[in-house]
Amino acid sequence: MVKSRHDGRRKSSTIGKARAGRSAYVVKLEYLAEIKRFRLMDDTFMSKCLENAPECIELMLRIILGKKDLKVVKSQTEYPIKSLQGRGVRFDVFARDSKGREYDIEIQRADKGAEPKRARYNSALMDANALKPGECIGKLRDTYVIFITENDVMGDGQDAYSYLRTEENSGKQLHDGTHIVYVNGATRSATEIGRLVHDLLCRDAAEMYFDVLKKQVSNFKNSEEGRRYMCEVMERIEARGEARGEARGKREGKRETMLATAKRLLANGKLMLREIAECTGLSLAQVKKLQASMA
Repeated sequence: MVKSRHDGRRKSSTIGKARAGRSAYVVKLEYLAEIKRFRLMDDTFMSKCLENAPECIELMLRIILGKKDLKVVKSQTEYPIKSLQGRGVRFDVFARDSKGREYDIEIQRADKGAEPKRARYNSALMDANALKPGECIGKLRDTYVIFITENDVMGDGQDAYSYLRTEENSGKQLHDGTHIVYVNGATRSATEIGRLVHDLLCRDAAEMYFDVLKKQVSNFKNSEEGRRYMCEVMERIEARGEARGEARGKREGKRETMLATAKRLLANGKLMLREIAECTGLSLAQVKKLQASMA
């Protein structure tokens, strides 16, 4: 997943102030340069481009699944979904079509995040949240977990890979309504999927094949309002990253203080190990480990 790569010491160079009916916003040159490099395969850019663009999601699903009549009736980017055990996930894109089928689309640049078990987990979460109490199990919707990967994760050179549950010996399909699909972002074929992959990897809207994607990308890259909005998004991401770094620094500083105090008490030799643990906030195991390292 691509995040902004800036540090807080950067000079705030600007090209002026963009106004769009709201308070003035100072546009930073560094952000504009990064916006030019963005592609739909970059998570930050994709989530904003597709945020209110069901027609783009519909086009992608039609091409990937070969369903020319598919109609998206609901879509949301950065869609949170909870686990019964507490560990939820955030789908890059969630969609539902006019026949009730549901889709999780994951844009994945790194191979590590596209493991089949992640697809299995996302599929399970969709099922776990599908029915209301008392609803018949037969009302489970067909679900599709779709990974669009920058590399050929499956390694067989296909444009896309579609997986269904089948009987091991006969190969007969189970027909339980679950589908897992991998789109090969390394394909350069002259097919619709190949052209879609080209557009997802394209930095220049003018060079894209599909008009609905071209228009959406151009809005964010070439219009004043779109660039201003993306700059604001990137600044918020950067601020959150800095806040997390500051909090992490405080935690690490506190831990160093605890360890230094424990070392002094151990060297003094007047307190029992359990007492040192209570005084410093370290666990007894940590104090014992520290003692061993000092021996």
